[in-house]
Amino acid sequence: MTDWLDAVRWDAQGLVPVIAQEASSGDVLMLAWMNREALAQTAALGRAVYYSRSRARLWYKGEESGHVQQVHEIRLDCDADVLLLKVTQLGHQPGIACHTGRHSCFYLRWQPLDGAQAATTGPADGRWLTVEPVLKDPESIYR
Repeated sequence: MTDWLDAVRWDAQGLVPVIAQEASSGDVLMLAWMNREALAQTAALGRAVYYSRSRARLWYKGEESGHVQQVHEIRLDCDADVLLLKVTQLGHQPGIACHTGRHSCFYLRWQPLDGAQAATTGPADGRWLTVEPVLKDPESIYR
């Protein structure tokens, strides 16, 4: 039965955004996309399978890097247009989810400029600061 797949509000390209969240810590690891086949494979395998828009094919998370995501829960939001996967990031400890070799793809934090700088540039100006270290050099992950 695939009735559960019909409950998802797929976009015009047949995709839905997916947030991967670390089950143990609650850290948001990444955002990716799934089509029906990717979601069905994820449910069947208990492993994250995404749809790569750049490659136009299914992407088994960790197929090149070894950084597999074991899926514990699949949740659908109230509008049925976003999925949440609660995962354990495998392959390197601490887990690496990002192709930059970091734990999370969300490693940049917006920092407002200090008072003196903001006075000359505007109150909403700021910069992106890297707040998570590289755990493994991406050159050694992807060959």
